[in-house]
Amino acid sequence: MTPRASASWQTILADLSLILFMVTASALSDAPVPPAAHARPAPPQPVHASPRAEPVGVWTDGPGAPPLAEWLAQQGSDPRLRATVLVHHTGDPVTGLDRARDLIAAIGPRGAATRVVVEQGNSSGVTVTLGYDAQAVAR
Repeated sequence: MTPRASASWQTILADLSLILFMVTASALSDAPVPPAAHARPAPPQPVHASPRAEPVGVWTDGPGAPPLAEWLAQQGSDPRLRATVLVHHTGDPVTGLDRARDLIAAIGPRGAATRVVVEQGNSSGVTVTLGYDAQAVAR
């Protein structure tokens, strides 16, 4: 096969590819576009970590611990203080959620801005912390 003969079939194939591209582009430019294609999807909202301040008070459920409502009354009523309820459970997560709901009810008015974490662990337990998470409360 001569170099000229091998180049001819490549040229023909390139010409046919270009023709196919132009015909396809022309057909797509005349096709009606559905209205949904014009709408841009909403940009995704950025995900931020929950701001956590160093705790200024820690309550742990256990023997000799005061009731949660009593302990909170002793901590002051600064609106920047945010409670974080941490419940560890060893079995059914619904039990942990029920326990967290009971604690939020005991927190009272501060419960609206409470951060709740329920996680499985090797032991069961409850901890409530107070921290100055002013930015999180202001949102």
